[in-house]
Amino acid sequence: MPLFRRTAATPLISPVPPSDPALEDPRRRSIWSDPLGRLAIRCAQIVVVLLVVGLIVYALMQLTVVVIPVLLALIIASALSPLASFLRRHGWPSILATVGILAASGIVLGGLVYLIVRAVENQWGDLVDSAAKGLRRLQAFATGLPFDITDKQIADAKSGLTDFLTSSQFGSGALAGVSAAGNFLTGLAVFVVVLFFFLKDGPRIWDFLCRPFRGHRYERARRAGHVTAATFGGYVRGTATVALVDAVGIGGGLAIMNLFGLRVPLVLPLAVVVFVSAFIPIVGATAAGILAALVALVASGPLAALIVVGIVVIVNQLEGNFLQPVVMGRTLSLHPLVILIALTTGTVLGGILGAILAVPLTAVAWKIINVWNGDHQPAEFARQKRPERMTDSASA
Repeated sequence: MPLFRRTAATPLISPVPPSDPALEDPRRRSIWSDPLGRLAIRCAQIVVVLLVVGLIVYALMQLTVVVIPVLLALIIASALSPLASFLRRHGWPSILATVGILAASGIVLGGLVYLIVRAVENQWGDLVDSAAKGLRRLQAFATGLPFDITDKQIADAKSGLTDFLTSSQFGSGALAGVSAAGNFLTGLAVFVVVLFFFLKDGPRIWDFLCRPFRGHRYERARRAGHVTAATFGGYVRGTATVALVDAVGIGGGLAIMNLFGLRVPLVLPLAVVVFVSAFIPIVGATAAGILAALVALVASGPLAALIVVGIVVIVNQLEGNFLQPVVMGRTLSLHPLVILIALTTGTVLGGILGAILAVPLTAVAWKIINVWNGDHQPAEFARQKRPERMTDSASA
């Protein structure tokens, strides 16, 4: 009689947990199976990923005439999509609503450009006279410095500037400017056409692009499209509201200065510059304020420039501490350090347009990561493992 009887519940062979063959047999170990080898493999993977990303960025930079207009059209269409949806709900055909929005936008922009041109034309003579007086003041100030700046040095500088303007180098620069103007017109045409179709058929276009995906990947692509449109739209509408307040505040301050005799020319063009520069976070409003102060310095002297600096500081403080947190909400939930790095990278890669597009693109990337596995379910690497510690100054 057997000492024990195997029953149905007793397996014939007890399961043994799997183990690494390289650890069982030292002869099967290789230079790639130890910790240093695994680190080398991971580094090689990172290098390949960075190489692919670099090639993609390089290709996009070579196609800026197409890429930049498409990105701008996507951002503007996301901002105008609620208006288009409102018109469709009230019985407007899709094509008629799109044409109406584009026509209204063109009329507003055209009227603004006309007003700016008329303001510059009417005040150009006064501005030239003020600039000449300012240069004479600057020259008189330079003669009183501890070191000598002679009239001969100033004349040599003027002569050098004249020689540059009449040189072949300046002519080649002018030809490059003509080429840039051609690229701008081409990009503008692409922007208008793409914006028309994004406003008219935006959801259908994204549904078409999502066709290759199935199951959870399809749902992920749908979420990514939704948060992209929502983030772009909220960013543009919120930033435009803040920029409008900045432009009205600074432009109104300059107009009040004119009423009290501290003449600052080109109030409307300066207000438009403030509005556009406000789309570059952190540094845009400061740069516009410096420009306004320089115009006031040339036109009316140091007192007017100091008053303009005070107006810019007050408006920026009110906007940063009160208006922007209310208007922007959680649309731009990025740390200021991330914004600065994105601005620097965008400026290096794409100049002014890169600086304008860098922040919304970074915000969209972060929003997509936060819905990667579902609503309010970020990707694994982006999940909060423990509460971030606050420094004493931050907690205070």
